[in-house]
Amino acid sequence: MKKILLIIGAVVVLGAIVAFTVVRAQSGYTKVLIGTVSRENLVSVVSATGQVRPKTYVNIGANAMGRVTRFYVSEGDHVKRGQIVATIENVQQHANVAAQEATIAAARTDINSYVAAEKTAEANVAHARADLDQKKLDYQRAQALFEAQVMSKQDFDAKKAAYDLDVASLAQAQAGLTQARAQTASAEGHLQTQQASLKVNEDLLDRTIAVAPFDGIVTNMPVRQGEMVVQGIQNTEGSTLMTLADMSVITAEVKVDETDIVNVQNGQAADVTVDALPGKILKGHVTEVGDQALLRSTGVSTSQSTSGVEEAKDFKVVVTLDEPSDALRPGLSCTAKITTAKKDNIIAVPIQALTMRDPKHLNDTTPTGSSSTVSAATSNAQPAQEVQGVFVVSKANGKDRVHFVTVTTGITGATDIEVTSGLKPGDRIVTGTYRVLRDLKQNSLVKQDTSLAAPQKDSSSSS
Repeated sequence: MKKILLIIGAVVVLGAIVAFTVVRAQSGYTKVLIGTVSRENLVSVVSATGQVRPKTYVNIGANAMGRVTRFYVSEGDHVKRGQIVATIENVQQHANVAAQEATIAAARTDINSYVAAEKTAEANVAHARADLDQKKLDYQRAQALFEAQVMSKQDFDAKKAAYDLDVASLAQAQAGLTQARAQTASAEGHLQTQQASLKVNEDLLDRTIAVAPFDGIVTNMPVRQGEMVVQGIQNTEGSTLMTLADMSVITAEVKVDETDIVNVQNGQAADVTVDALPGKILKGHVTEVGDQALLRSTGVSTSQSTSGVEEAKDFKVVVTLDEPSDALRPGLSCTAKITTAKKDNIIAVPIQALTMRDPKHLNDTTPTGSSSTVSAATSNAQPAQEVQGVFVVSKANGKDRVHFVTVTTGITGATDIEVTSGLKPGDRIVTGTYRVLRDLKQNSLVKQDTSLAAPQKDSSSSS
């Protein structure tokens, strides 16, 4: 028993010596994660959600007031341009058109009678002119005979009177012809007025018949057959018969956060996923970038909002799909991942390795939480502009020490960020943890913490 106790005691003493040695060896060291700077390919991606929309769609509204007598299509039906899709009660409009057509027919009959009267008047003029010519010859012969004193004064006066009478008859016939022509012209003018009125009535009748303005698919029918519809502005209740969408060109209309919109431009490639089509990625490109901020809570433009409350804002971005699927329907929820930048073979570091420091305090090695005159004076001083950088690990006398290096950055990926100056491949830097980096001091002794796994790298960004 004594031997066993002696052995146990020796083991405990040995363990204590080893533990004391390890603790003493690690005293003054800060456990950190250390990584090596390398070159890699980096892709910056902005992610946004929205819904599928056709590029061209129209609300077919009611152009007349009345009850819907018939719908010729249903939601989801494909229609052709010019196809009748709905009709509204039009008894009065039909009656007006029929009455106007009858009036026009009567007007045409009147014109035909006036034309006949005009021809009669023309014949009367021709007859009067021929008779006048005959009477003129008789008058000229009588004048010659009277001057030769062969004809009596009575006979000469009779010939002259007959001639004068035919002159008057010709003038009367010509006046009748002019009157007949005027009546014909007046009747034709009235006919044109009636024809114009017919066009008005036909237009009113056409307004009761809704036709498709282009080839498309019926996506929404807010009213039912037999319900009353009225003329009104768009989106007024009872004024929209249906919505027609041209599904030949389909877009994804998404909302991008205001912090990311500066990186989005027309022509950038995008991958669109639709919740209703899991596992399928649709290729597209940005075709529209909104320049008006939209309130996230209401979707109303900031220029139209009367609320003075400051809140998050989004911008509308339209992604046109290159090869849309036939299974897509307007309104389906979708997510667009827009590639805003791509660089190959660049220097990149994990985003969490970046930290901010006050240049004036980089030589301060006082542990966080300790009270000192320097820290008290610093807290009362005006805060200086902090700089961005990383802690580079270098060996000195066989020990790892860190020193802060200012860096400039470029595009950002999901886990990594481009470094354009300040580092070179092969440099060892502190990559974590966040709590350690927050309090790490210049020239601190560090030791790799092997108990923490190194973070996985991903070259794509998701904002």
